[in-house]
Amino acid sequence: MNKPLLRIPYTGPLPAPRIIPRNANTAPGAVAALSKFLTAPPAKTLNGTVLDPKSTVILSGAGISVASGLADYRGKNGTYRVNKTYRPIYYHEFLENHEARKRYWARSFLGWTNLHKARPNPAHWAIKHLGEMGLVRTVVTQNVDSFHSIAHPEIPTLELHGYLRALTCTTCHNDLPRENFQETLSRLNPAWAAFLKEAIASGALDTENLDERRARGMKTNPDGDVDLPDAPYSTFRYPACPTCLVKPPITANGIQTVIEVDQDGAWKPSSTAGVLKPAVIMFGESISSTVKEAAEDAIDSSGRLLVIGTSLATYSAWRLARRAKERGMPIGILNLGGVRGEEMFFESLPSNQQGEAGVRAEMAADKLLPDLVAQLRRLGFERSSMPDAAAPEGGYINSAVFKDMLS
Repeated sequence: MNKPLLRIPYTGPLPAPRIIPRNANTAPGAVAALSKFLTAPPAKTLNGTVLDPKSTVILSGAGISVASGLADYRGKNGTYRVNKTYRPIYYHEFLENHEARKRYWARSFLGWTNLHKARPNPAHWAIKHLGEMGLVRTVVTQNVDSFHSIAHPEIPTLELHGYLRALTCTTCHNDLPRENFQETLSRLNPAWAAFLKEAIASGALDTENLDERRARGMKTNPDGDVDLPDAPYSTFRYPACPTCLVKPPITANGIQTVIEVDQDGAWKPSSTAGVLKPAVIMFGESISSTVKEAAEDAIDSSGRLLVIGTSLATYSAWRLARRAKERGMPIGILNLGGVRGEEMFFESLPSNQQGEAGVRAEMAADKLLPDLVAQLRRLGFERSSMPDAAAPEGGYINSAVFKDMLS
């Protein structure tokens, strides 16, 4: 009997946001509000002991990477809006179904080229500068593109849902670099490799314009996935875990596993172990308790939360924003489109506040955040320094101690 599929939450439009404060409906107004938000003294509403009450933790999602040429899920042109039939692979499907894995790796093989060459955009670099000013302490991201780690390695970043830059074995749990894996997929699937080469040459994957890709028969999704209607996915082959292949492990129940490959090294369905999966949290897969605790520590150690480019539709992200609210942390949201339950994050704000207690702006992060950095520099913020008149005692020196649990 097949397991029931989980419901993908919030695939339809969320209610339009209420802009806070009112003047944040323009770019200069939003910059002014976010400037006040990031530099205000610690909020009197904070509950309990906070390691760094002057600092901000950022919670980001797919929307922040759209300017890098990647798709998002729930935006105006997001995957769930444009491709109504799209359904991500579920964790139990990947583990149990050889044909489902063929389909997944074939689509991922085509999509990896574009994801691999994509780069952080101005929003990511702006966060780097905010960190240099000592205003941003940590980043928690739902994204699996590694752009945060590339743009600002000095700011501790927790990748809540893992990352696509590596694979992990479902048996021995060893990691394998994705670049090496991509080369192996090319060797095992020469016809697919030739097709990919032609697609790149035609510009179908080279363009960053999502509409152009779709016009050329390529449906792209946020996680490095390309859908080709009626493609022969059943012909695709993928390798076994090289570690398990050399030394098949024994299960916790004392059973000797078997890993068999064909003459080229492709995994055979007669195997009982050695299946590689992307180092991401798939739909229906649980986030480890270690990562959950690290994300909670990131919230608890900072004085305010800034949400960027996410509708908070997934519970793993929404619960962190709820935690921040329960701790009395000021919350700012910069996102195009509505956010799940956002009205609760702005309850009981002072009527005369100008951003220091909360901000809601609906603008593109890659446009607004660089302007915010420029504004803060005009005010005198630069590399953990700020004007004496505005700086609380001790200044805004970044006291980050948060450890990246995954990178």
